[in-house]
Order: sequence, then structure tokens, then C-alpha cells
Amino acid sequence: MPVLVTGGAGYIGSHMVWELIDHGEDVVVLDRLSTGFDWAVAPEAGLVVGDIGEYELVAKLLRDHKIDSVIHFAGSIVVPESVSDPLAYYENNTGKTRTLLQAVIDARVPHFIFSSTAAVYGNQGSEPISEEAVTMPESPYGRSKLMTEWMLADASRAHDFSYTALRYFNVAGADPKGRTGQSTAGTTHLIKVACETALGKREAIGVFGSDYETPDGTCLRDYIHVSDLVQAHRLALDRLRRGGANLVANCGYGRGYSVLEVIDAVKRVSGNDFTVRMSDRRPGDPVAIVARGDLARRELEWEPKLNSLDGIVRDALAWEQSLMRRNHR
Repeated sequence: MPVLVTGGAGYIGSHMVWELIDHGEDVVVLDRLSTGFDWAVAPEAGLVVGDIGEYELVAKLLRDHKIDSVIHFAGSIVVPESVSDPLAYYENNTGKTRTLLQAVIDARVPHFIFSSTAAVYGNQGSEPISEEAVTMPESPYGRSKLMTEWMLADASRAHDFSYTALRYFNVAGADPKGRTGQSTAGTTHLIKVACETALGKREAIGVFGSDYETPDGTCLRDYIHVSDLVQAHRLALDRLRRGGANLVANCGYGRGYSVLEVIDAVKRVSGNDFTVRMSDRRPGDPVAIVARGDLARRELEWEPKLNSLDGIVRDALAWEQSLMRRNHR
């Protein structure tokens, strides 16, 4: 039966659509195209342009397409922006997801997979974080995602559906087949920004904070290839369809790289030097976020295949070059 992918025209969502289609699924995409692109949606998928906060639209879509499962990516994701405009994040990430969940429950859709985030953990130090760690998000973005996890847990107890929430770390890279990638202008993702700078699309890259308690003074992050991530979502769907219980699990590799290490990797892989400008810390940025991913590997039988920083950078650079060709046509 068809799968609904919300936010399926965006970065991670468009990779999810291709992953599902590659494995024989029928897919419907719901996206308002605020940061996504219709051309990023696999042609085999049906695209409905609309907002997850429109109950009647979502209810009709679920009913007409006889949707079996929902994989939910739609939402806002920029931490500093959430600090400056918190109510927009609570509306878009929490309030509208509540409306989506109501439609899912009313339509008796049995399976729901949620795109959560490691930002729910806040600042935990440099050791890998397990799912048992206390959640203490430091930004409205992280809080908005944690609130959705709470809604899922409460709603699942009261209604007949099962869910998986995958808390993922820093997503990067692009489809190795070159079909989609991170295409949104003005993105703040480090590897995307560094690749744009290496290719001359930006004059310099900023590093926010060099006085953290880390080996080189810059933040540590666990970077996960987007294709490995969407594979984990597909395996989570398979598990739910087999009767698997509710699950909250990390998706990461368990290896942290500093901001300066990532910049050095981009310089090395691209063969280009570029200007790096040091500046003050940003509000809401934890010192380190590194995953313990044992639970996902065990429960989902997930085996990441693309867990090389240079490989992630190589795919991201290739996509950035393809965007440059597209934009110059």
C-alpha cells in the first residue's frame, strides 16, 4: 500500500522517496514547496502541493490514496532561526504535526515514522549519547521536535497505531547516483556551506566559536550520509509492518568530527583552498553531539555503508557541481 512522505520535495525527504521507489513502494509526497523543489521528487511519485497543517487536505489524501504508512519530514530545521523566531517553530513543527497526527488517527493509518533530531539531547559532552540520556534541548527547534515525540507516545497509547522516531545527527552528502541532494539556497549545513565555498559560490566560510572544550576548540558533530539515513527509515517501516513495537532510536555513526576537520576534508577532497573566518559562538549550539547507534543497528538490522567523511564530502561536492550546471543552463 502507498506510503505518504511529508516534506518529500526537500533534502532528506527527496532521498527517502527515491529509496522507497528503488524498493518497489508506491509513494505520495505532500510538500508546500517552501524549501523543497518539485523537480527533486522522483517522477514515479505523486506530488501533492500543500501543508500538513491543512486537516481536510491531509484527510482526503490519506483516504483517497489508501495510505498505509506516513514518513514525516516536513518542518523547520535551522537552530539559530528557531532561537530568533521560536513561535514559528512551535507552530510549524509541533502544532502542524498535531494536525497531521489527528488526520492519521482518524484515517486509521497504522504506521508513522518521525524525523526527530539529536538536538533533543542538548549539550551532553563529547561522549557518544545513548537513547537513555536525559533530554534537555537547548533550542526551540530541539524542544519542538521533543514535543512531537511526546505527542506520538501519548497518541499511540490512546489509539491504534505504532511509530518510530529516529533521532539523527548531522545529515550530509547526496544521492550517490546524482538524482537529488541538498538544493536549498542559504542553507546553514556545514558540509554544504564548505562545498559551496570550495567551488567559489561563497567568498568565505564562517566558523562559529573556537573556544569550546574540544581538541581544536571547534564543535564536534557526528555526520551521517543521507543515503544511510533514509535506508534506516525504510528498515524502520519494514519493522513496523512486521508488527514491531514503538521505537525511539539514534541514527549516527558514533564518530565526531570538528568543524575544522570537516573544512580540511572539503579542502582535501575538492583540491581547493578557501578562506575561513573565525567568529563568535552562535546561541543554541552544543559543544558536541555524537551518537551511540547500537539500538538502531540491532532493532532495524541497519548496517551503514557510506560512513566515510571523505565519501560524504565527495558526494556533496558532486551534487553542488550538478546544481551549478543546472543553474547555468
